[in-house]
Amino acid sequence: MPKLTERTARERRRRILDAAIECFAARGLHATTMADICRTAKLSPGAVYCWYASKEEIVDAVARERHDRERELLESALGSANPSAGLRTFLDTYFDWLADPDEQQRRRVGIQVWAESLVNERFRPSVDEGIGQRGLALDAIRAAQAEGVITAAADADGITRLVLAIIQGFILQQAWEPDIDIESYRRAADLVVGALTGNPEARQSD
Repeated sequence: MPKLTERTARERRRRILDAAIECFAARGLHATTMADICRTAKLSPGAVYCWYASKEEIVDAVARERHDRERELLESALGSANPSAGLRTFLDTYFDWLADPDEQQRRRVGIQVWAESLVNERFRPSVDEGIGQRGLALDAIRAAQAEGVITAAADADGITRLVLAIIQGFILQQAWEPDIDIESYRRAADLVVGALTGNPEARQSD
């Protein structure tokens, strides 16, 4: 069998993951089989199994991609000289990401993994990796409180969890209501950020 170029190998993995996401979103994690993924990807079982030995490995790969992107967004926001502006930019970029139909499909799969991890330890590490990124946001919130940029009237951990809940809550609602008004939700989230930073009109004056 000829050796694949790096580009071809990357495209092959992408093809497998996209096929898996399509199957998971339509049929669910349990109902989807590796045969379904092979059929949807239009690849032989050998061409799929040489990259991923199981459905679980594919789920892990999908989750890693999402976590890598989330980490990029967080690190970019944390690099802002203005914590308030950084937080707003983070939420804005995140909601732009969630407006992408392909990402909406991936999030449907992510929600299934969240639920499955409650009863299946095999999926727990994938969820824990995402949860672990909360530490980055927590450190930033604490630093912003120390600078007086974000209110100290609430505990930093509570504020961090609130901001994450805004995102996670939207993801759940969007899965049930694909046509949800993202802009309306975005404006409401901005009011929350304004309350935390003591600058509720910040977006209007940007």
